[in-house]
Amino acid sequence: MFSGAMVALITPFQDGEVDYDTLDELIAFQIENGIDALVPVGTTGESPTLSYIEHKKVMERVVKEAAGQVPVIAGAGSNSTAEAIELAAYAMNIGADATLQVCPYYNKPTQQGLYEHFKAIAEEVNLPIVLYNIPGRCGGSGLTPETVARLADLDNIVAIKEATGSLDMASAIATSCDITILSGDDSLTLPLASVGGKGVISVVANIVPADVKAMTDLILEGDFVHARKWHHKLYALSKNLLSLSTNPIPIKAAMAMLDMASDELRLPMTPLEDKQSELLRQALKDYGLLKSS
Repeated sequence: MFSGAMVALITPFQDGEVDYDTLDELIAFQIENGIDALVPVGTTGESPTLSYIEHKKVMERVVKEAAGQVPVIAGAGSNSTAEAIELAAYAMNIGADATLQVCPYYNKPTQQGLYEHFKAIAEEVNLPIVLYNIPGRCGGSGLTPETVARLADLDNIVAIKEATGSLDMASAIATSCDITILSGDDSLTLPLASVGGKGVISVVANIVPADVKAMTDLILEGDFVHARKWHHKLYALSKNLLSLSTNPIPIKAAMAMLDMASDELRLPMTPLEDKQSELLRQALKDYGLLKSS
């Protein structure tokens, strides 16, 4: 369940509401293209601007549409431990296979506070947990390797989505414990695998799931020579999707260009600017996803 190509699903909107019909189509597209797991309502799924009712409905819809064909790792994190427990319990009750638990944001807990937060969720809800270490989204509050190692001793904390962008961080985690390490940055999936990573929770897989899957399959087989060819093919597109603007602005713009979903966002997220759109469109053409005019 916790290796290979996992997609950080967008949440499609239409006229201010969650577009569940398009969400169903995106889930079917992912399954048809061999994705290893679905990860809804994380950063890419715009969980901060979903109401709690919407958040729960999206989780439930993804579990229902996946229908056991692939695991669902539901985003259920919060900067309130009680709210994270509530969301995790809901995910368990609707049949999700695991939860993704982001480090608490804004309130900047200490390392002991982070440990107690995740420990409380693990003890209250009997569902596997994927930690989500992304200090840039959490006011600089991230897990140290030492804290990750302490958490890895808990039975149902099984993996970490490593999004610090640091191979040293991943190496330190791999050295200190045997938790499964997953890349949180598409451009670092292969480099991270060189120090022990087992896959990726991917943004670019929203549009090219089969390609991400091809690379992670080779990684898991230990064939880094052929995996490197996929890394080079995916690299420029992956970087553009995360560097042109804040995620998920570029991936939603790309999906609109490919007629996969609307580029509609909720404030405070705003659309890609014209100059950035041109760069993204060219990246899609260079990759072969759009025809050159």
